[in-house]
Amino acid sequence: MARYTGPSTKIARKFGEPILGPDKYFEKKNYPPGMHGLMKKRKKQSEYGVQLQEKQKAKYTYGLLERQFLNTFKKAARSKGITGEILLQLLESRLDNVVYRLGIAPTRAAARQLVGHKHVTVNGSVVNIPSYHVKAGDIIGVREKSKSLEIISDSLAGSHNTRYSWLEWNKDEMYGKFLNVPERSEIPENIKEQLIVELYSK
Repeated sequence: MARYTGPSTKIARKFGEPILGPDKYFEKKNYPPGMHGLMKKRKKQSEYGVQLQEKQKAKYTYGLLERQFLNTFKKAARSKGITGEILLQLLESRLDNVVYRLGIAPTRAAARQLVGHKHVTVNGSVVNIPSYHVKAGDIIGVREKSKSLEIISDSLAGSHNTRYSWLEWNKDEMYGKFLNVPERSEIPENIKEQLIVELYSK
């Protein structure tokens, strides 16, 4: 399945923030890409353009393709509650995102690869589907024979390894627990989900 594999800095510069993770190159060039990026005056975007950009930002942030993102939105729209908030909660509950949030992988792309290569378990069983929906109480761990992988040990030792209130991590056993679905106020991503709802409502 096709995914964006180009330069992450280009995407960060497009949206004006490092949405794919810490980026030292973006800090040096935090203006739009292209030959005249620094001097280019941004045209005033239409309402549709603003909404579309917010959807694109969410897609790149969580690493989803259009059909996956649309299906997730439809699921959120069918659920009771505020659609935009439920959309973000569904995205946060994806296995690849939880692996990233726990600090097992340095980026969501790396987390997706670890899951796909069968290095991750849920409740003791190997799950290799990045979009797997994690539920409250689920235990997410690293396979015994994968615990010595350099990418995992480096990531767990890294500074990105921030803990979140809806997750619990057991350092000695190398597993985490998904305590509950996070509230919108707890999700740190700078995404205006209401704009995405307005875009799909047209």
